[in-house]
Amino acid sequence: MGRDLRHSGPRRRRWPVWHWLPTVLVLALLAAGVGAYRFEWGQRYLPGLAADPRTEPEQVLAPAGLDLPEWTPPAADAVALDIAGALAPDRVAAAVSDDLADPDLGKHVVGAVAPLAPGSAEWTTGDGRYLPASTTKLLTLGAALDVLGPDHTFTTRVVRGAGPRDVVLVGGGDPLLASRSLTVAEAESTYPARADVTTLALQVAEALGGQGRVRVRFDDSLFTGPTDNPAWRRDYVPDDIVSPITALMVDGGDEPDSDLKSDEPSLAAAEVFADGLRATGLRVDGRPQRVVAPAGAEELASVESAPLSQVAERILDVSDNEGAEVVGHQVGLATSGTGSFEAGAAGVIDTLGGLGIDVAGAEVYDGSGLSRRNRVSTSLLIDLIQHAAGADGEGMRSLVTGMPVAGFTGSLTYRFAEGPAVARGLVRAKTGTLTGVHALAGIAVDREGQPLAFVFGADRSPPIERYDSQEALDRAAASLAACRCSV
Repeated sequence: MGRDLRHSGPRRRRWPVWHWLPTVLVLALLAAGVGAYRFEWGQRYLPGLAADPRTEPEQVLAPAGLDLPEWTPPAADAVALDIAGALAPDRVAAAVSDDLADPDLGKHVVGAVAPLAPGSAEWTTGDGRYLPASTTKLLTLGAALDVLGPDHTFTTRVVRGAGPRDVVLVGGGDPLLASRSLTVAEAESTYPARADVTTLALQVAEALGGQGRVRVRFDDSLFTGPTDNPAWRRDYVPDDIVSPITALMVDGGDEPDSDLKSDEPSLAAAEVFADGLRATGLRVDGRPQRVVAPAGAEELASVESAPLSQVAERILDVSDNEGAEVVGHQVGLATSGTGSFEAGAAGVIDTLGGLGIDVAGAEVYDGSGLSRRNRVSTSLLIDLIQHAAGADGEGMRSLVTGMPVAGFTGSLTYRFAEGPAVARGLVRAKTGTLTGVHALAGIAVDREGQPLAFVFGADRSPPIERYDSQEALDRAAASLAACRCSV
């Protein structure tokens, strides 16, 4: 028989759980604190300790180990950056091939690197067509900047309706229209400035003498066709991955103080406007109703967005899906007179092709890159980046200035933890992420000071290896910054 151990030897006192639990918690917090300091867990693994780059960009800390000199204005006779250097393909291959061969990236990996000068020879690897995910936003915004112009703004209006007491909120397809005006402190840290429907309500109240009864109507007829893209997964809109796309949306279709999206963004915007009217003392009868504003109706109020150049920078920085789709619809309006997903996608490809950019084989179904049907070549992205950075691309320069900076801003704030640290600040790129899909497209400045356009993508990556896949692409881009890849 086995020895009964239940009563052998001296008995040890068993302390209740509540006696030792505080000690364990303190030790755990100390360990977390050390980890957060030593390994930057606060940024990468403890979201509660990290600033959100979308809402608190000024609170994001510089990466550990990176010292930046004080900024000084450039001299009046500063020499422009030379973008016409030649590429050393063998050095590029030596720098990035191991990272692009990482098994976590899966079986279909593409890459292209070239100097920024248009027409420069490229280094490429893999079949050049790939599923671009959110790097599609570069195409959408590049086409918009070309066809509309960087100074273009979007106007939201209120006009008199068909009835004597009707006021109509008319959506102008402002990608960043807000529900309310910002406080002074909020405005100082928000870029770009936002137009808002609460300000419209104040203007309307003033135009109506600050008293009386009104009925709110809204007009979102600027855009046509479905509000849920047929080329998206069926669960994207129902599961609040993306909002239905309309010409009248506030806060990107977000519900107030919630991570959920509104089922009817245009109605939600009109209800915020109606609440603003009530706050001024006007009496608002009933719920807002959808109409088409009478032609030539008297305008009571209007607000304008920031210039498209600034809107584009914001959309690229935080990878704003709704904003990109609204801009895509605007491209459709400008090129064919139709503001829809289909017209927008066709307008983007036609516009870029008209600039001499290689659009051969491109299949684009949306403006944000959420569609898994999209396919583009790496040469299309390389050509676009070269054009935006080149002498003829001044109107499209926001594509370059709006790309997130490695380790600092937007969707790259908490990335580039691995690979050569020099990449932090010397790589700026648009990210692309879907389930099993990862991409980076942007510019890296190599050790010779030569800016290089690059595109890396993997669209058959094991979903379980999501973070390792991203890190492999980050390392490849970082290796360009650490490489003497130009001659």
